[in-house]
Amino acid sequence: MDSVRYHVLHETRYDYGSPVSLSQQQLHLSPRILAWQQVEEQCIAIDPAPTWRRDGQDAFGNPVTWVAFHVPHDSLVIRSVMTIAVAPHLPGDLEDSLAWEEVRDRLAYDATDPRPEDLDATRFLFESPHVRIKHELAAYAADCFPPGTPVLVGARRLMAKIFDEFEFDPEATTVSTPVLEVLENKRGVCQDFAHLMIACLRALGLAARYVSGYLLTRPPPGKPRLIGADASHAWVSVYAPGNGHDWVDFDPTNNLLPNTEHITLSFGRDFSDISPLRGIILGGGGTEPEVAVTVFPLDEEEIPDALRAAPADKTDGD
Repeated sequence: MDSVRYHVLHETRYDYGSPVSLSQQQLHLSPRILAWQQVEEQCIAIDPAPTWRRDGQDAFGNPVTWVAFHVPHDSLVIRSVMTIAVAPHLPGDLEDSLAWEEVRDRLAYDATDPRPEDLDATRFLFESPHVRIKHELAAYAADCFPPGTPVLVGARRLMAKIFDEFEFDPEATTVSTPVLEVLENKRGVCQDFAHLMIACLRALGLAARYVSGYLLTRPPPGKPRLIGADASHAWVSVYAPGNGHDWVDFDPTNNLLPNTEHITLSFGRDFSDISPLRGIILGGGGTEPEVAVTVFPLDEEEIPDALRAAPADKTDGD
């Protein structure tokens, strides 16, 4: 199977209730270049133009853009536009992965002769702002990881368990809802399910990271694709050395292994590391942003004029 090409538009619009006199923002809106994912074209357009801008990488190797505004403004529009190709990258037989206890022991503090890739993976082994490590989480995942279970088989079982037992409910949680509350109420969104799965894996001594990106959604048969109707997505990557892929992705929201319909932006310990936009402002009325995302498969349809429209003038990095 050949690579699948996409055109993606991610637009964020702030209409402040009163002028903002000073603002600094960090943007995780540029996709990673991966063995299976190639970026053909990408730009971030900002209106009004920032006073200062710098493009670089964060501590996890993700592309990141930092901007600052020193001139009063009452609105802000950020458009990320990209053309990207995603190749098939499903792992081999999950049964061939190491036993989960062996992976756990390789990551342990007292492991002997640790490999460089194991040391790198330990960054995703501990608690982080949105991921707690509690015995309740280890207990929830325990039946998915009987002794000797291949680590990727256990991860697939845990993914399916979350999918079967939890209900997708965008009204049930906020970005700050604790993972133990999600476990108790059995409701949430993709961010919650990713945090929960990561917390369960880490509670067992396994390394797991949070992945942000986009998922192709398809309109009902005979209906046109709605511009701006898609959304950002989140899933999980599990450390599984020796399987041909050191990290393997799992999507607990949809109970599948991500492949050509998932587009990777960034990965980190949890959402707080790779929020699409985060920063500080002085002034403004605290208005929530309006976010519109469109993921368009280039090989299936012609790009609508609405997606061809030129974004706000792109500013150059310093």
